[in-house]
Amino acid sequence: MAKNTICLWYDKDAEAAARFYAETFPDSAVSAIHRAPSDYPSGKAGDVLTVEFTVAGVACLGLNGGPMFKHNEAFSFQIATDSQEETDRYWNAIVGNGGQESACGWCKDRWGVSWQITPRVLTEALAGGGTEAKRAFDAMMEMTKIDVAAIEAARRG
Repeated sequence: MAKNTICLWYDKDAEAAARFYAETFPDSAVSAIHRAPSDYPSGKAGDVLTVEFTVAGVACLGLNGGPMFKHNEAFSFQIATDSQEETDRYWNAIVGNGGQESACGWCKDRWGVSWQITPRVLTEALAGGGTEAKRAFDAMMEMTKIDVAAIEAARRG
């Protein structure tokens, strides 16, 4: 286990979420599944308690802690993409698997975890500052899934 690990609280589906992430994103895997040694408030002995996994190289631990806490936008994974095809692939995987669209490249998976599917062309435009950044930002503000061609056009003015 990594020295610093992101712990994500799930009601009861940490294993399903981890397997979905491992199938969807490169450099992702499920590395261990730990079962409860005895009954606990939201489960029984033998239930999956925690799942160790990586998402795009980031170490995570999924905890099946019950319905007490829910995910929100205060935490999100940001996935940098290099093309519209890659952006579409990740966006469609998340939204098409019971997730939901949001604004400006954000979406949520079916477990409530927020994702930013962010083409590098957008990040580069915003980092450039000035009128190019403003045009790209204004274009992004009108989008759900980011449209790479529209961002490139906005950068050019």
